[in-house]
Amino acid sequence: MFDLNGRTALVTGAGRGVGLGIAQTLIEAGARVYVNDLDPDRANDAATQLGANAVALPFDVADGDAVESAVAGVGPIDILVNNAGIPPSMRPVKFRDLPRSEWAPYIDVNLYGVLNCVKAVIDGMCERRWGRIITISSGAGTQGLNIGVSIYGAGKGAGIGFMRHLAMECAGDGVTANTLALGLMAREASPEAEESRTVTEKMARLVPVGRLGTGADIGHACVYLASEEASWVTGQTISINGGSVTT
Repeated sequence: MFDLNGRTALVTGAGRGVGLGIAQTLIEAGARVYVNDLDPDRANDAATQLGANAVALPFDVADGDAVESAVAGVGPIDILVNNAGIPPSMRPVKFRDLPRSEWAPYIDVNLYGVLNCVKAVIDGMCERRWGRIITISSGAGTQGLNIGVSIYGAGKGAGIGFMRHLAMECAGDGVTANTLALGLMAREASPEAEESRTVTEKMARLVPVGRLGTGADIGHACVYLASEEASWVTGQTISINGGSVTT
């Protein structure tokens, strides 16, 4: 069950954090994984850490030509996990106070990054009549929040809408398209370790299950959605948040 042997996956933004955890879990399920990151050194380090079934594939998801060139050079991709994204600022800013100059990254990466990567793999998936596309989004893309993340939510919400339409367009071609909307996730420790632990503990108390999410938590969901067993699941936005949002 949930066997990905013989499948090839591309995970964007997999040099660290959630993406690295997703790549690790897909490899454990048998997949060969192309590890993407904007930073070539980070992509290479992650691939080395993940072992023989991981290959570094650095490129900028916001650069459509770079995406097309990189994907064309590696052959068929069976599973695409759109994980690369610009996270919300650590200094939340309400929309009325956010200058136009700060809008673009949240749209270029969180929306156009998804479009560019899907465009690069979708024809091959449909021609082979098998494919799995999974986009990593956020609860900020499914609900309104009064915490100053409006532009981030706009990019993530647009990605969710795109995936729903894509699912309907490709349903007859053996390709599924689903979204995972994440809740509060654990982040890598900052240099201010004690302060970081304090913030993490406070955030964890907001989650009903009592802890923040991990890359492995998201990776297990990706393994299911990428499997044969999930062939009847498409066009869905699945919330993974430890019970923080239940509707």
